[in-house]
Amino acid sequence: MAGRMSGTERRAQVLAIAAKEFADHGLHGASTEAIAREAGITQAYIFRMFGTKKALFLELVESAFEAVSSGMREAGEGKGGLDALSAMGARYFDQLADRTGLLLQLQGFAACGDPEVRDAVRACFARMWDTTEDGTGLEPVSVKAFLAFGMLLNAGAAMDVGQVDAEWADGVRTRIQSGLFAHITSETNR
Repeated sequence: MAGRMSGTERRAQVLAIAAKEFADHGLHGASTEAIAREAGITQAYIFRMFGTKKALFLELVESAFEAVSSGMREAGEGKGGLDALSAMGARYFDQLADRTGLLLQLQGFAACGDPEVRDAVRACFARMWDTTEDGTGLEPVSVKAFLAFGMLLNAGAAMDVGQVDAEWADGVRTRIQSGLFAHITSETNR
């Protein structure tokens, strides 16, 4: 018989199970009962660990956003301008393979009708904006264009466009090169 899990190990186990549940079903559709059953614990234990279902959801959403922001920050380290943006974009693109993390971010946006979730997601998005702006030194219109393309990539990854044989899906899948952003400045976009 396996030994008992430490509190840290149990927490990590519940977070992994809950991440999949919330990614697939969102804040309101996810079942803490299903999470507890898969983890082999009681729902009450989940609430003792996290307080509320929403608190658990927010921890997961914030973690998913932070993984992207920290990956971008790391990729752009020691670079500036379009070189940093290109490195950040490549890392962002690679991180789309984490389907659970991607869907958690999208579920966070979807749950923004709740003011507490909206505030948390705004803070997460602000960190992503600041990571891009601070790491590249580019002006806001360039940051906006970069993050807008990122949101299109998110939507494409969520729809699994890699499995779609159609011209529009080919367009969504196209890798974005940093040169695309060279002309996007405040001066050219008044």
